[in-house]
Amino acid sequence: MTSLRLLPLLHSLLILQVHLSSQLEDNKIPASLCTGHPGTPGSPGVHGSPGQPGRDGRDGRDAAAGEKGQKGDRGEAGETGVRGLTGDSGDPGQKGERGEPGECAVAPKSAFSAKLSQGHTLPLNVGDAVHFDTIMLNEQGDYNKETGRFTCKVPGVYYFAVHATVYRASLQFDLMKNGHVVASYFQFYGNWPKPASLSGGSLLHLVPGDQVWVQMALSEYNGFYSSTKTDSTFSGFLVYSDWKNSAVFA
Repeated sequence: MTSLRLLPLLHSLLILQVHLSSQLEDNKIPASLCTGHPGTPGSPGVHGSPGQPGRDGRDGRDAAAGEKGQKGDRGEAGETGVRGLTGDSGDPGQKGERGEPGECAVAPKSAFSAKLSQGHTLPLNVGDAVHFDTIMLNEQGDYNKETGRFTCKVPGVYYFAVHATVYRASLQFDLMKNGHVVASYFQFYGNWPKPASLSGGSLLHLVPGDQVWVQMALSEYNGFYSSTKTDSTFSGFLVYSDWKNSAVFA
């Protein structure tokens, strides 16, 4: 009797089992049956591989220009670098234009000639200069008739010559340079009816300021003479200059 009463219950359970079996197929568990507690967190996973590079983004808009900054302080000078190698020689330049003609160089000059005037009183004292007082040539003004002395302005070699007419007395004179005798000349006069002559000359090297003159050697031998027919002269001129700053004097 009891077994007959359990048959409907067993039938219901069987139908329910078939229904539930169709729902649990393929591990499809209804959400209503998942009522358990959350599980323990799992271990961290392995790092994945790097992803592929992304695409370039679009260019941004140009910003407005900023204000100009203040000038910075000047830096310290750097060390001197190593001297570089000598460069190759450059090509020859073009020939320049011809210059304007220059002034012609003029060689220095110095010359004079003077003679005794008629009736001129000669010095009677030894050591006095003879004043040849009539100028025949003195363009540079190097001879002074007031002193009878030639003063050098252009350095170089000069030639000096003295021609004397000797009359009424014997004659002896010296050619002087800066107070020193460089040459002496003598002519005896023997009361002849006509004058005699005495000539002499010397080459001298002079520098500016040097002086040359004719000087009486003995007071009693003062036979210089001059007339309308004969003269006594003192002359000198520059042979060549020592100046070498011009091609003319080289």
